[in-house]
Amino acid sequence: MDVEYTGRQATITKKLKLQTEAGLARITKILGNAGNVHVILATDKYRQKAEVTIQIRNQKLVSACESTEMVLALRDALVKIEQQAIRHKKKKMTIKRHGKSDTVPVGKNGKDAEEIVAAKPAATKAATKSSPGRKAVQMLVHSFPSHSPLAEPHVARSTDGVALRPMTLEEAVKEAAFRDRDVFVFRDHGGQAMVLYRKRDGKMELIEVP
Repeated sequence: MDVEYTGRQATITKKLKLQTEAGLARITKILGNAGNVHVILATDKYRQKAEVTIQIRNQKLVSACESTEMVLALRDALVKIEQQAIRHKKKKMTIKRHGKSDTVPVGKNGKDAEEIVAAKPAATKAATKSSPGRKAVQMLVHSFPSHSPLAEPHVARSTDGVALRPMTLEEAVKEAAFRDRDVFVFRDHGGQAMVLYRKRDGKMELIEVP
């Protein structure tokens, strides 16, 4: 894969490049080597952000994580996009496995038509029979899986919804809005753990952790 690096107030060191190449090597085994990768590393005050984008044909995979250290942020972003790659491959394999349909040809000779349809379900055989003098119509018989494939549950770690320093309630509300988080965990200056939760009506609810 072709890799492009962009640093925003951050230095892209050799260590970070080696870490990226190791993570992309695992993803290449899943998606193949055809694709372009764009890695963006940025520093915003005390936050280190890493964003990885992989463009494969008509599909784009994007993951972004942040931490207090760039190595941790880049590691989480690579793990997150590897999970996306696994789901993308499973979805593609499911479409290939169940997306094709079987075609039942029916010839003009009545005997030949019965022999071809004999291997199909009885309902299909009855529908394809025709009386003398009528033309047979070609039919499509679709096969469906006995149950719908379910996506495997996965857990992705993220520090976006946790404050790393004590703050007031007003600061926490502003920080949650800045990070665009529906759930935000923080501690006040007294060490009390609290959780901000955005309800469906858009209002923020404060939960004090005992």
